[in-house]
Amino acid sequence: MKNRLKVLRAEHNLTQDELGKMLGVSRQAVNALETEKHSPSLDLAYRIATVFKQPVEQIFQNPHTVAEAEV
Repeated sequence: MKNRLKVLRAEHNLTQDELGKMLGVSRQAVNALETEKHSPSLDLAYRIATVFKQPVEQIFQNPHTVAEAEV
């Protein structure tokens, strides 16, 4: 799932390990999200949104939304 996690983490001067600790997950889990190897659970997506004080939709792209160019 496309996301802005890496950009947001850099903007907040957080390492993957620091963010992982804030979220209750491993550094490897943060890396897997950033590289789009895994999608977050709904619970984790909301925890991430809370950390960055942004709506989930501002961080993660909905894969079920049809792009305007495809309509």
